[in-house]
Parts: sequence; C-alpha cells; structure tokens
Amino acid sequence: MRETHHRILDALVGDAEIAAHFSDEADIRALLAFETALAATGAETGMLPEPAAEAIAVACATFEPDWDALAAGMAKDGVVVPTFVDALRAIVPEPHRRWLHWGATSQDAVDTSLVLRLGAVLAELSARLDEVMAALERLKAKEGHVALMAVTRMQQALPFRASDRIDGWLKPLERHKDRLAQMRPRLLVVQLGGAVSNRVAFQERGDEVGAAVALRLGLRPAEPWHNARDRIAELAGWLSMLTGALGKIGQDVALMAQNEIGAVRLAGGGGSSAMAHKVNPVAAEVLVALARYNAGSVGTLHQALVHENERSGAAWTLEWLVLPQMAIAAGAALANTLRMLDGMHFQDMNERA
Repeated sequence: MRETHHRILDALVGDAEIAAHFSDEADIRALLAFETALAATGAETGMLPEPAAEAIAVACATFEPDWDALAAGMAKDGVVVPTFVDALRAIVPEPHRRWLHWGATSQDAVDTSLVLRLGAVLAELSARLDEVMAALERLKAKEGHVALMAVTRMQQALPFRASDRIDGWLKPLERHKDRLAQMRPRLLVVQLGGAVSNRVAFQERGDEVGAAVALRLGLRPAEPWHNARDRIAELAGWLSMLTGALGKIGQDVALMAQNEIGAVRLAGGGGSSAMAHKVNPVAAEVLVALARYNAGSVGTLHQALVHENERSGAAWTLEWLVLPQMAIAAGAALANTLRMLDGMHFQDMNERA
C-alpha cells in the first residue's frame, strides 16, 4: 500500500519502520528477488537455459520502475504483476524473454513478495517485544515491592504488590513470544503453484522446483496456498492478541494514573489546551486505541478466508487493505509501551496523600 502521508496522525499511531516494509519500493524489490530465484532454479534443474537465467538476473538487478505505469496496470488488472512482468521482459534480451516468470502466476509473485517482507516485519516486532518484556522485568525488580490496591470489577479488592500487577502484564507477552516462534515456520513459506495451483508447468518436478526457489529465498517449502489463507489469518490473530495485551497494560495504567487514585506517576504526559494542570496519559490511551483498532480489523481480515474456488480477487485485495495497517498498529503499540514504561513509577498506596 502507498503511504497515507498523515504525518501528524502517524506521529501518534504510525510506525515508519514497519510501514517501510509495505511500501511500493519494498514490494518491487521482493518481486525482483522472486523472479531472479525462479529463473536461477529453472537453470539449476535444467528446465530453462543457463544464459536465460543470467539475462533475467541482470535485468532484475538493473530494473527501474515506472511508477505511473505500474499504478495504471494495478488499476486495470487488479494486480501489479502483469505490467511489472511486461516492463521487466522488455529489458531481457531475446531469445531469453520467454523464460521470465516461467511457470508462475501473479499470485505466486505477490504472495512470495509479501512473505519475504513479513520476515523482516516479524523480526522487528519480535525484537521490540523482547525490549518491552525486559523493561517490565526491570520495573518489577526496581519497584515490584510497592504496595498497591488490587481492583476487581472496578472496585477495591485486597492489597497486593506492584509485582503482581506486572506479572499479569508480562505473562501474556511471554506466551505471544512463544506463539510467534511457533507461527514463523508456518507463515514464512514460498508460494509457487502456477496458474491453477497444481504446478503443471513444471511437469512432474513441481515440488522440487518449489523447494529450490524457497531455499534460494530463505523461505520454507510449502504446497501452493493460493486459496488457503489460514497463514495470513493466523498472523492477523497474533497481531490482534499482541496489541490486545499491550492495550490491557495501557488501560490499567490510564486508570491508575487518575488523580483520585494516583497509583502511578507518568513522566512526559500530554498537556491540555484549556487546563494547564493536566498531565494526560497519552501513551496509555494510544495503546487502548490500537488494541481496539486491531480487534476490529482482525474480523475484517478473517473474512478473506472465504476464498472462492482457486483464486479470489476480492479476498486477496481485502488482505492488502487490512494486514499492513494491523502490522503498523502492532509496531506503534510496542513503541508506545516502551516510551510509557520508561517514564512510569508506582506510588505506594500507604504513602499517598
């Protein structure tokens, strides 16, 4: 997806680093990597001439996108690959042009491009999640002894320690880290099925070709999954659970920061244009908003599981609309959590005025 250029809003809920992996430039780079790997595999297996693979590799390395033409092609075809392949083929010398995009279909290129970029997205989210968990552990070690009042159903319950509340925040994040490790090998797989998902263009060597392309791209082999979108749905569910866990932290902190409760003190809170005395828990509020955004979005993305027959343009387009924004929301939530924890201190209930 193209950037929305909402620079003011993005300062609050955006994440430029995550968004960069969903940019047009990142997509084209990954498409070129796919075409290079496909041609090299063809030559390696003896199914296309070595000079053709070399010529395709040179073309991919020197390709300069015509963004207006690619956008027009996307509007016409509903997918960028036909225009992209035509433009790339034009710079492959004869007689090698016919081997470009050999045996593949548009969805092979687009889905593999997405998976390649998701690998980088998940690496970044995983690193930030580690930082958040480490920050919580530091807070627990430093202030876990502080006496707080537990609250059940919005009513004071019994005294407990800050460590008890932190554990309630930390344990779900640890489980989400485990879930990510389990999900990665299912998600980061090649897509290569050809026109109708049966790899017929590769004769009887489809699985061999698919595995070889995957190896070249640093992915795992997989059967064609054009119309089976459970991998993408699982990722969306994980993103929503992650932001939900962070939103729970934000909700707790926003409640504890209320003047009449004063269980936490936040540094660097937001100001008011009308009431100079206020210190608003902005980061905590943003966590709640991002959690609710992803909770709503995951239901929309899961509708892409209803993928008719061998290929669906509607379900596929829905993924493009929703998934990048969910990943960006997750990145923003992790970044906001780190900022919030960096300036947060518990206030002992026995020492409050």
